[in-house]
Amino acid sequence: MNPVDPRAEDLAEIHERFTSRAALRDSTVVVTGAGGFLGYTLVGYLVEYAAELGLAGVVAVDRAAGADGHWLTRLAARHPHLEVVAGDVVEFAHGPLAEVRGRVHLVHAASIASPTTYRRFPLETIDANVWGLRAMLDAAREVDLGGFLFFSSSEIYGDPPPEAVPTPEEYLGNVSCVGPRACYDESKRIGETLCWVYATQFGLPVTVVRPFNNFGPGMSPMDRRLPADLASRVLAGEDLELYSSGTPSRTFCYVADAVVGYLLALAHGRYDCFNIGADGPELTVEAFAERFRAVAAELIGYRGSVVRRTSDDPDYLTGNPQRRCPDLTRARAVLGYEPRVEVDAGIARFLSHLVLERDGAMA
Repeated sequence: MNPVDPRAEDLAEIHERFTSRAALRDSTVVVTGAGGFLGYTLVGYLVEYAAELGLAGVVAVDRAAGADGHWLTRLAARHPHLEVVAGDVVEFAHGPLAEVRGRVHLVHAASIASPTTYRRFPLETIDANVWGLRAMLDAAREVDLGGFLFFSSSEIYGDPPPEAVPTPEEYLGNVSCVGPRACYDESKRIGETLCWVYATQFGLPVTVVRPFNNFGPGMSPMDRRLPADLASRVLAGEDLELYSSGTPSRTFCYVADAVVGYLLALAHGRYDCFNIGADGPELTVEAFAERFRAVAAELIGYRGSVVRRTSDDPDYLTGNPQRRCPDLTRARAVLGYEPRVEVDAGIARFLSHLVLERDGAMA
């Protein structure tokens, strides 16, 4: 079977479902960490539909964007609405941001989100989530700000007890301030505190989103989070290796669904926090891997199996939450958010995109 790239379909769906688009009209949208997983679809949508949205422009900030052949550079070559800034978030906040004229919407997504990576770079993780955010919040006070969106994480909840699953925004968390995951979890928590302080002390329209296990195009196969790891093994024709008992459970949200939620939150324009993800089905890691295997078998003739291995990383499972499922009551009621893409369809779209990317069939 020849996979069809879902990207155009994803962006069209996002546009159809982003019902608060008027809030962004005549605004420049600035996205930090734009070269990351979520930035791939968010920035892609903003530049593809810039004219329909009435945007003054899009500014994508990412330290890695200066690399030869980076996708942001290639995107900017095709879209005059997009300006790419290859540099540090703090430096951008202290300088170029002040040069943006007119109404501005800011999205702070700069962070290290892969557990394998943030355990290797704990101080850099804290810097992005705390000092990078502080610099952007300070800079936001000096521009004509329409909205400020901070990407927090469902990890701020830690490992909730059964009675707190599905987990509402009001749950205060069961999180350790020490250990291999603390650099990420706790820096996101202090990041949320900074957002609340700037909203209450200075009246900034800061909105916080807490992503729950998003996956899809833009996620590097080398990311090492579960969907990325499974995808990389499918593409290599290898078995799908699980490094746990397979019993921890998650809900998985396809990126097009998630980006709709993030855009609605950006347009919200006042302080609040929202879980963004899918609230079902809640699948064990093993069940998700089996779905991945089945979809890959039908889509591209994959013949691998799901197997268990022991990780050579002694901290791989330390502090790993047993369950992760959002309560979406607030996002539904306030934002009108509703995820639609079923898990198997999301897996198929993700794999189709990666196969075309691997085979050089994409611009």
